[in-house]
Amino acid sequence: MARSVHYAWLQLTHERLKLLAAVCGITFAVILVFLQLGMRSALFDSAVRLHRGMDYDLVMLSPRTINMVRTQSFPRNRLYQVAGLDEVESVSPVYVFPARFFYDRTPETHRMILVLGIDPSDDNFQLRGVSEHLSRLKNPDSVIIDRYSRAEFAPVVEDFLQGLDVRLQLNERTTKVIGLYELGTSFGMDASVLTTDLNFLRIFPGRRPGNIELGLIRLAPGSDPSAVQRQIKGFLPNDVLLLTRDEFVQREVDYWNSSTPIGYIFTLGAVIGTIVGLIIVYQILFSDVQSHLAEYATLKAMGYTGGFLRGLVIRESFYLSVLGFIPALGLSILLYDQAEQATQLPLEMTLERGAVVFVVTVLMCAFSGMLAIRKLDKIDPAEVF
Repeated sequence: MARSVHYAWLQLTHERLKLLAAVCGITFAVILVFLQLGMRSALFDSAVRLHRGMDYDLVMLSPRTINMVRTQSFPRNRLYQVAGLDEVESVSPVYVFPARFFYDRTPETHRMILVLGIDPSDDNFQLRGVSEHLSRLKNPDSVIIDRYSRAEFAPVVEDFLQGLDVRLQLNERTTKVIGLYELGTSFGMDASVLTTDLNFLRIFPGRRPGNIELGLIRLAPGSDPSAVQRQIKGFLPNDVLLLTRDEFVQREVDYWNSSTPIGYIFTLGAVIGTIVGLIIVYQILFSDVQSHLAEYATLKAMGYTGGFLRGLVIRESFYLSVLGFIPALGLSILLYDQAEQATQLPLEMTLERGAVVFVVTVLMCAFSGMLAIRKLDKIDPAEVF
């Protein structure tokens, strides 16, 4: 066993340039897999930031709502119909709709910004920076903006942090930024502002106050959300959709994974990266076997079994997987950090993802090695010499 390991390492390091080329190829393929899986995870995590930043047990929304940036309204009375149940502790209406954004310092920026309108007497939003500004948000035309908005909106945050009087145009209505909160962007949302329900209706004067986009329902301690959900569905008409917290999150993930091409593209990219790595390792190992047929035949003539020879190649493939994975992991962490700063998406290397990609890398290289050693089984020392 020890001799096989030693021979495999010597065989692999005999030609240093070939080894370097193989490691670079595997590193590239593994980085591609890491980036695709990281962006896919960032897609889902960013899409449900708002879902997880609110305090609720059940949520009410329109069945026509596609996702959190393409919402449809429903009658607010539906929410108040459930408020009288013993199991319901509180209900909170939430307005969600995009508005046209304009800031004097960046007149070239023509973007839409998501506006969230809440009842300032509620404490359902657990995002950092919201609770301390609720009282001041009651002032007319006051908003707080997401600190982690995309770069196009960064001048607003920078000017506010410098103590300047920052005023935005939202749907041509002047609003004053009185603070910052922390939410983050997503693939469908570049930036967001949060304000009270009354200020929301000032920004959208054509909106009916009785129509909302979300209804947050908090249950009394000890209540079973699924049981209460079934009870409410029993008397509410089908013009609203009632979901548990987990169902609400999963609905958003399913939309981005199944109803848009983005999730499919990232998954396909990871598969292509694996195939690229498999081909690279196969070519390296096959070339190694082909160029050393005489040496393998000699070992076979000396009495070494086919299993021993196959073990050499399999161990070479394992060494290649480790040598390619280590630099790929380090470079991927750096790329994650750079991409997160540029996009404000939640890109983070996790232990689980690192372990999965390492196993995939080892299996990829092992499979390539198994393909490459098929020729060894047919070696006849007499024919070689």
